[in-house]
This record gives sequence, C-alpha cells and structure tokens, in this order.
Amino acid sequence: MEASMVERKVLLNPGPATTTDTVKQAQVVPDICPREHEFGAVMQSVADDLVRIVHGEHAGYEPILFCGSGTVCIDAALSSFLPQDGRVLVVDNGAYSHRAVEVCEYYGLPHHELKLPIDRPIDVDEVQRCIDGVGGISMVYTTHHETGTGVLNPIREIGQCAHDNGAIFVVDTTSSLAMIPLDVAADNIDACMASAQKGIQGMTGLSFLIAKTSLMEESASYPKRSYYCNAYRQYMHFKKTGQMHFTPPVQAIYAARQALDEYFEEGEAAKWARHQDLARHVHEGLRRLGLEEVIAPEFQSQLVVAVRYPDWPSWDFDKVHDYCYERGFTIYPGKIEEEGTFRICTLGAIAPDDIDSFFAVLEHALHEG
Repeated sequence: MEASMVERKVLLNPGPATTTDTVKQAQVVPDICPREHEFGAVMQSVADDLVRIVHGEHAGYEPILFCGSGTVCIDAALSSFLPQDGRVLVVDNGAYSHRAVEVCEYYGLPHHELKLPIDRPIDVDEVQRCIDGVGGISMVYTTHHETGTGVLNPIREIGQCAHDNGAIFVVDTTSSLAMIPLDVAADNIDACMASAQKGIQGMTGLSFLIAKTSLMEESASYPKRSYYCNAYRQYMHFKKTGQMHFTPPVQAIYAARQALDEYFEEGEAAKWARHQDLARHVHEGLRRLGLEEVIAPEFQSQLVVAVRYPDWPSWDFDKVHDYCYERGFTIYPGKIEEEGTFRICTLGAIAPDDIDSFFAVLEHALHEG
C-alpha cells in the first residue's frame, strides 16, 4: 500500500492518536502464529523498549503486556498489587482517577477515595493528611495526566509521600508516557501503565504495565482476583516462554515496533518540545477565536486543553464537531461534570501546520453555526 493512498485525519481527541503512514503499514505483514519464535522476538523487543522510554531498564523494572485498552491495566494493577490486608488510597482529581475507584468497587477492594478539585493539581499535603487520618494504606494510586481536563499532577512528590508512609505508588501514565519525560525510579513510581495508541503513536489493542521486579515477585503471594488480568501470571508466562499468556494483538504489536523506532528516532526531548509547540499553537488559536480555557495555564499538561462551551445562542457542539470532522479534524467532548466543555488534544503525529489548519476550519465552523 502506498502512503499516498492513506487518507490523512488529524485526531485532536484524547486517543487513539494520529499515526504515521509507516506505522499503519507496519500492520500489513504475512500471517503468523503468535507462538512462533520470530514473533516472540518482536514482542520482546517491544517490551524492552517500553521500559527504555521510562528509563527503567537499569533500575529493576519489568514490562507486562496485555491485550486490551488502557483500562485493562488499571484493572490489572489494582487487582494484582494489593496484598491480602491492604488498602488503596485513590487520589482522585478527575474522571480517569475516578475509574480506579470503580475498579476497586467492582472487586470489593478495601479503598479510600480522596476526592480533590478537578481544576488544579493534587495537593500533596492533602494526601499526607488523608494517609494519617485513614491509616493502613498500602497503595497510593493516582493519574499523572488527567486527560479529561489536561491537569498535570506532581507524581514525584506524591510518590515520595507514599514511600515515606510505607506504601507503594501506582500511577496511570496512559496519556503522558512517551510524551512527557518520565523516569520511573526518580519519579518514585512502583508501577505505571499506558496504551500503544497514545504516546508512542501506535495502534489500539496493546496496553502495558511497567513495574518494579521486586513488586512483581512479591505479588505472587497476593490474592488472585482476576484470571485474565493477573499481572504476576502474565509476567511469569512471558518470562518463561517469551509469549503472552493469551492471544496477543499481533498487528498492533508490529505497529508498536515501528512506532517505537520512530519514537527513539525523534528522541524524548525533541518529542516533548514538539508537544509543547503544538500547545502554543492551540492557546494562540483559542485566544484569536475568543474561546475560554477551563484550566489555568500553569496547571496544564500542554497535551490536552479543555475549552468551555461559548455562551452563544447558536453554539452547538455536535454541529461544530461534524463540520470539523467532514474536513479531516476530530474534536472530543469534555469530562467535566455539569459544565459544557470540549477538548483539543495534541497527542499524536501532528505538526503545527495541522493545528493552524484546524483553527481555520474551526473558525468557519463557528461562523456556519
């Protein structure tokens, strides 16, 4: 398939992200049984490079691959890394942290939800006061980048607070890993997670945990709360056989291999600088059109901008979405309860020219309304 045959769509939604044609075409491979050694070698290289992204390869961290969306890793981390008599503190300042509360409820895991304002980063002093008040916390869990709002949380400081109180720190890095530089050891992370369709700019179907080897091994004695999502079981099967326990997303893994090659070719610092540059173009475009951002600039991730619905009689999000979609740009509704918002996300293989072209289309959409 020629690259020119692939229609370009610019996804400004929070995932899946826009991909390169080379990543798309990497999925077109001869059919292969995923139990073949040849495919196992591809999977192993992907796993190793995922750990490299967060600088865990020399710090005692291991990858665990799953077939599924990012939520499979929230499920796996909470159900696998909590000891028999443990309790989870979920620090919740947005929709994606709250998803962890729902997982705890479904499994009946002992947990406490510290609900904090969604329009600002987590206050670490509040976390400490909660730990002191609740007692018995063995895991602190939160989200690095709250994708519903674009708020970035201070995970290094939260992780230090967890460790100072004898708890492990598990963090959802689904929409920050491979975009915002991370160092799992320096950031006090015991386990983190992501999906291939976001920061590495791959395809949907592959998700992964990156966890301390010591945590993985200790979790062998923890209650087995899930058959499919048990992290230790998946980890040990991969370690012994070079295979995922259950059928892997074959084509997504080939795409991930290509996406990782492109990630390392661009480089961590250059990629982060590109995302920041894209964010500047978004901020400028919103100011020019008189649209209001929900989150204060100093609290933003520079990956997601939450935009308040304008107070215009003619405003209709669905009409604006459809107008932009028909012209190759996808925007997405917000995740802020009782407040009308939409999001402009810059997670994928997009350039400043894409953002400028989008705002030209958005301006026409607003006039059309």
